[in-house]
Amino acid sequence: MENIIKDIDIIRDEEEKSCDVAITADESTGKTKKLYIESYGCQMNFSDSEIVASIMKDHGFDTTSDFTSADVIFLNTCSIREKAEQTVRKRLSQFNQVKSENPELTIGVLGCMAERLKEKLLEEEKLVDLVVGPDAYRDLPNLVGQAEVGNKGVNTFLSREETYADISPVRLNSNGVTAFISIMRGCDNMCSFCVVPFTRGRERSRDPHSIVKEARELFEKGYKEVTLLGQNVDSYKWSAEENNKARLTKKETALSEVIHFSDLLEMVALVDPKLRVRFSTSHPKDITDEVLLTMKRHDNICKYIHLPVQSGNSRVLALMNRTYDRDWYLDRVRKIREILGEDCGISSDMIAGFCTETESEHQDTLSMMDLVQYDFSYMFYYSERPGTLAAKKLPDDVPLEIKKRRLQEIIEKQNQLSLMRNQRDIGRVQEILIEGQSKRSAAELKGRNSANKVVIVPSQGLAVGDYVQVRITDCSSATLFGEVIDR
Repeated sequence: MENIIKDIDIIRDEEEKSCDVAITADESTGKTKKLYIESYGCQMNFSDSEIVASIMKDHGFDTTSDFTSADVIFLNTCSIREKAEQTVRKRLSQFNQVKSENPELTIGVLGCMAERLKEKLLEEEKLVDLVVGPDAYRDLPNLVGQAEVGNKGVNTFLSREETYADISPVRLNSNGVTAFISIMRGCDNMCSFCVVPFTRGRERSRDPHSIVKEARELFEKGYKEVTLLGQNVDSYKWSAEENNKARLTKKETALSEVIHFSDLLEMVALVDPKLRVRFSTSHPKDITDEVLLTMKRHDNICKYIHLPVQSGNSRVLALMNRTYDRDWYLDRVRKIREILGEDCGISSDMIAGFCTETESEHQDTLSMMDLVQYDFSYMFYYSERPGTLAAKKLPDDVPLEIKKRRLQEIIEKQNQLSLMRNQRDIGRVQEILIEGQSKRSAAELKGRNSANKVVIVPSQGLAVGDYVQVRITDCSSATLFGEVIDR
C-alpha cells in the first residue's frame, strides 16, 4: 500500500478532501509482531502516531504498510470535520472484513473520536476491540494484551500532566529532512465550533529542555528542519516549579523561572544556525511582539505564521468565542508586517456559513482577505460538531447551498491572492531546503522557502536535504518554479 501524506495548500470543499491521511512504513528489525497505524487529520495526530509507534516498538512490534499482514491495526482519528468521521467508519468496516478471516487481529481506535464515540464503537456497533484517548497511549500495550484474550479495552482519561516528554518518537513516513516536535498538548481556548478541548483535554506544556534535546538529536541525525507543534503554540508556558497552566499563571511573578514560547523558540533556534525552525499553530490572541522579535533576530526561524482568522466579521467572531475582533486581528497583522516585513508568509483558516452569518458578514471575510493578502488558506464550510458550544446554543441556520456558494467565493478570492503573492517572488533569489521529488516529474525536486511556499527546481544532481539558492522564474497560485544559481 502506498505511503501518503498529502501536501495541500488550498482546500476546496469537504467532499473534495475527506481528511489528510498517513500510514506506517514497512520496518523489519526482527520483532515478532506487526503494527499498522492509519492516521487522519492534523499534524498533531501524525505526531501522536509516532509516539504510539515508539511505545509499541518497545513491546515487540515492527510497523507495516500492509494492514492485511498486521497483528494490530490502529486508526488515529480526527473529529474536527464530519467527513473525517465518515471516512474512519468506512475504514473500520473494511478492517473488520479482514478480521473475519483473521480473528486474532486486534483493531483499535485512538485519538479524537475515542472519547465521543467509545460506547458506539465498542458496544453498539462492535467495530473495534479497544478505544484509547490521546493521553492514554502508555496504556496501549496493556490494552492490546487484554484484547488478545478477548477483553474489550477502553482508556479515554484526559490528563492534566501527560506530555510524553520522555518518549523518543519513531519517525513515520519521514523524508529524513523535516520532523515535527510536539511542545504542548490540549487546548484551553473553547472556540464554540471546536471539539479539541473536549477530545484532547486542558492545555499543558512540555519540558523545554526535553524539546531542545529532541531538536538537537534530530539535527545530529541529519534533519535540517523542525516544526514545533501545538494546538496553540503561542500560549506555551512552563515552569519547573508549577506546570498546571492555571496555577502557573496566577503565581507567575513568584516563580524563579517561567519559559514562554518566545524563549522556547530562541532555545531551539540556538541548537544550530543550519537547523530551520517552524511552528504551528498560532492563535491570534496570543502571538506576542516578543515572538515576532525573536523570529526577526534569528535567520533560521522561518518567516511564516499560520494565523487562523475563521471570519472577518466581529459579531461572528464573538459567536465563535475567538476573543478578538476584526480590528484587533488586523492590528496583529500590521505588527507582523512592521517587524518581519511584507515578505513574511501568512496563512489562515476560514469557515464559511457559520451560525447566523449574514451576506454582509460574509463580505467582511472577503474584505479581510483583501486587507491581509494571505499567501494561502485552509477553507471549509461550517459543519456542526456534537458536544460543542455552537451545537448546544447556536442554530445551524445557513442553508447548505449558501454555505457552498460562500465557500466557493472565498476559494476564488484566495486563488487570486495566492497568485498575486507568488508573482511578487518572480525574479527574487531565495534559499530553498530540498525535501523530495516533485510529484509531476522525476527530473524535478521540490523544496520550501522561508515563507513556507513550495518551490520546484530541476534536480541537477541535487540531493534531499540540500540548501540551495534559487532564482524564482515562474509561478502558479499554489507553487513557485525556479532555477538553481548556487549550492
